[in-house]
Amino acid sequence: MQLQAYYNAAGKDIDMRQLFKEDSGRFSKYSNALKLSSLDGKHSTELLIDYSKNCIDDKTFELLLSLAREAKLEEYREKMFTGEHINVTEDRAVLHVALRNVGNAPIYESGKDVMPDVNAVLDHMKEFSEEIRSGAWKGYTGERITDVVNVGIGGSDLGPVMVTDALKKYSQAGLNVHLSATLTARTWPRLSRISTLQDLFIIASKTFTTQETLTNAQSAKEWFLATAKDESHVAKHFVALSTNSEGVAAFGIDTKNMFQFWDWVGGRYSLWSAIGLSIAIFIGFDNFHALLEGGHAMDRHFRTAPLEENMPVILGLVGILYNNFYGAETQALLPYDHREVNYQTGPIIWGEPGTNGQHAFYQLIHQGTKLIPCDFIAPTHTLNPIGGGVHHDILLSNFFAQPEALMNGKSVEVARAEILKEGKLTSQSEIDALAPHKSFKGNRPTNSILVNKVIDPFALGALIALYEHKIFTQGAIWSVNTFSQEGVEEGKRLAKAILSELKAQGRIESHDSSTNGLINYYKQNRA
Repeated sequence: MQLQAYYNAAGKDIDMRQLFKEDSGRFSKYSNALKLSSLDGKHSTELLIDYSKNCIDDKTFELLLSLAREAKLEEYREKMFTGEHINVTEDRAVLHVALRNVGNAPIYESGKDVMPDVNAVLDHMKEFSEEIRSGAWKGYTGERITDVVNVGIGGSDLGPVMVTDALKKYSQAGLNVHLSATLTARTWPRLSRISTLQDLFIIASKTFTTQETLTNAQSAKEWFLATAKDESHVAKHFVALSTNSEGVAAFGIDTKNMFQFWDWVGGRYSLWSAIGLSIAIFIGFDNFHALLEGGHAMDRHFRTAPLEENMPVILGLVGILYNNFYGAETQALLPYDHREVNYQTGPIIWGEPGTNGQHAFYQLIHQGTKLIPCDFIAPTHTLNPIGGGVHHDILLSNFFAQPEALMNGKSVEVARAEILKEGKLTSQSEIDALAPHKSFKGNRPTNSILVNKVIDPFALGALIALYEHKIFTQGAIWSVNTFSQEGVEEGKRLAKAILSELKAQGRIESHDSSTNGLINYYKQNRA
């Protein structure tokens, strides 16, 4: 492979500090002020994406683009947007892009345009969310709903948690949304403070057979009926996000209050679907729609921009460079706004809000032995009015400083000079002993994403879609089915079998000795 040959010959020794010295226009060459707007022009954002602080030169960039073309990324991308069954393990289309297709151009799955069904669900979500927010929807006693509890697991929880946390500024006073993957001992005290007269439970389960979610839903129902008494009252306080109308009706939920989604909606992409009902209630449907519009704007960019200007593609390719050539095993996402193959595939993604992370793990990134590429993300404006913006200036000063420090590093000689200047140590042996601990290598890669204005629903939608398409790009090049979850499904199948064994009498001998030992220990002590 040409890229591997170039990396072996020259790429691995690239020093980005030298690249900046040699090319005064490097920032302009390796950054993009990406302007995005909604189709009606009501919403817009600009993402300044700076990828100049990476170990790439013109040749590396050219070879990365060649790699994408060699992998037929553009063809694979088009297959997703046109409804081909690219999720081969489940023989399904991958059409989360249809959920935010606000332009309403037909998108076909197995010969059927999915957009009429998508729009019908959106209309249902709009009507229901506005009834809750206005107080038109009443509980069984005639009181308005004040607390909404979303009960879901995985993508049915993580997406809504992230979006509602990021967009708290857009919430409505007096209307609270609680998101619970599990109704645990930690969760119940919070729920016990909610009035059963004014609560609404959203049960999020596509099949309405997900064991964890239905167990939690049943517990919530029992908790509700302890006060409400009458099963008929369930219909005013429980709604379902599902496709299983029989299961929903058997639970006691009126199927008129069932919001549909489809098997071509992967769990990790489901916040754009009816799973986003809690988001629509929390921030209002117009803001939820703006979130969809932001995602759709990024979809249009990803689908149509040339590869050399395509930001999800470029970020994906840069990630592949570090993962497959430099041996990086993780990637950190650092927001500065408070609120089967024979090569490596997916890196571990992790992170923490910026200044908090600086006191936790940044030293590992600066001085550790592992290469950890980082994405820094910040808005130019804050939704937090406290201090007249001074807090945001402090945050942003760190946002600019940390990538610079990661690139430049500090030599032992510079560290030694700084120690001497401080004047606290005068002994040369003490200075020499301390200087290596105050030095760090530098040449650590970063991307910086600066959102012009605030992180509003449109901008957040664009950011989420940016990273979705980045991962799509990497999966296409690695020949990995990004949308498969066979390992997770196997775990679910085993859990179902083990659950029946936990209820059965006697010792279990049907697994390996470790699993048998753990199960039998649990059964013995549980009894």
